[in-house]
Amino acid sequence: MSTLQLNKAVVFFEVEILDAKTKDKLCFLDKVRTLFFSFHWYPARQSIRLDPKGKSLKDEDVLQHLPVGTTATFYFRDLGAQISWVTVFLTEYTGPLVLYLMFYFRVSFIYAPKYDFTTSKHWVVHLACMCHSFHFMKRLLETLFVHRFSHGTMPLRNIFKNCTYYWGFAAWMAYYVNHPLYTPPIYGEQQIRLALIIFLFCQIGNFSIHIALRNLRPPGSKTRKIPYPTKNPFTWIFLLVSCPNYTYELGAWFGFTLMTQCLPVAFFTLVGFIQMTVWAKGKHRSYLKEFRDYPPLRSPILPFIL
Repeated sequence: MSTLQLNKAVVFFEVEILDAKTKDKLCFLDKVRTLFFSFHWYPARQSIRLDPKGKSLKDEDVLQHLPVGTTATFYFRDLGAQISWVTVFLTEYTGPLVLYLMFYFRVSFIYAPKYDFTTSKHWVVHLACMCHSFHFMKRLLETLFVHRFSHGTMPLRNIFKNCTYYWGFAAWMAYYVNHPLYTPPIYGEQQIRLALIIFLFCQIGNFSIHIALRNLRPPGSKTRKIPYPTKNPFTWIFLLVSCPNYTYELGAWFGFTLMTQCLPVAFFTLVGFIQMTVWAKGKHRSYLKEFRDYPPLRSPILPFIL
């Protein structure tokens, strides 16, 4: 069909391309051995699968190595408009940084007019602002200089979903933490100092894990390897956990919750924990499936528990 452009083919297989949703035949290719094909859409928007509801085939997959007979059937799915991971991350992390600072400086229209551009008398409010800003500045810098993405793009709709989540929670938390009637934690300085230690410890740990994961993948490659502890003590948690970046992330937000003793912050931490657990379990299953020698003692996110 005119929607399929064959770039290279070598004789031996019969290949049928069906629409993953409607099962309509899009194309039939006779006497091919090695197949490279693309549709009119850019490659990141395309998904070719062996099963309509299965996973997309990788770019490096070879026809001869796939579990198909001499007549192979593939399913095409349009993934919709795409956007780069970097763009999504920069957008979803910049919002919370700016929004929180707006509440911290109490710009007009947020609280009562008499509180416009006033500052809180509680030092924990200023500390919380520094910690929140540090966290999202760290994320922005890691996006630009540390992370190496296995996939270049994600569906465009994700940017709206992600921004709603991060921006919405940031505004909700900031409103109460910076509110003129906010009261400090019940156990005072001892609780705040302990929370700060937990927060900073986990931020350093999270960064250490990101560096370790970055070093596993050479620039420009999609190579996947089993992550192991390095000389950095913060990476030794790899002995017990598959996704310690999420473990440290959870710990950092637990510290922030303890520091502010604010219900919206606690709720954000809980929701984040649930979501990160889903991601961690998925990555853990992927590791077990891909690597037969994967360390059996590891848990997805919490050692020996979850």
